[in-house]
Amino acid sequence: MGKRRKSRELALQALYQAEFHGADASEQVKRFWEEQRLSEELLQFAHDLVEGVITRREELDRLIDGHSDHWRIHRMSRVDRNVLRIAVYEFLAHPDIPVKVTIDEAIEIGKKFGSSESGAFINGILDHIRKTLNR
Repeated sequence: MGKRRKSRELALQALYQAEFHGADASEQVKRFWEEQRLSEELLQFAHDLVEGVITRREELDRLIDGHSDHWRIHRMSRVDRNVLRIAVYEFLAHPDIPVKVTIDEAIEIGKKFGSSESGAFINGILDHIRKTLNR
């Protein structure tokens, strides 16, 4: 597994944990990072993703909501919505990462941690957003 894939998976786990516990997200994320024993490089990218998603969550959620037919973000599974948030944040904040890579990674992570339908669901929404952002 590539380093960025592992970072994305860690970011998903941190965001899921913060959302699941419903407490202050920054406190949950802080505890999560303290438990990890990984290279600085891995943690740096994961931390960037988590902080970016937390900071820009309203903007990310509006984009996702606006491109998901018949699904509001609060009705999506925690895994799917956080995978989508991470990918859309990457679209916006990391133009150096090819969109195809971001989408492929999101699909694979969704399949690994989500339901059997997560990959197709994530792909459809990200493709709509990609077209809108003209990337």
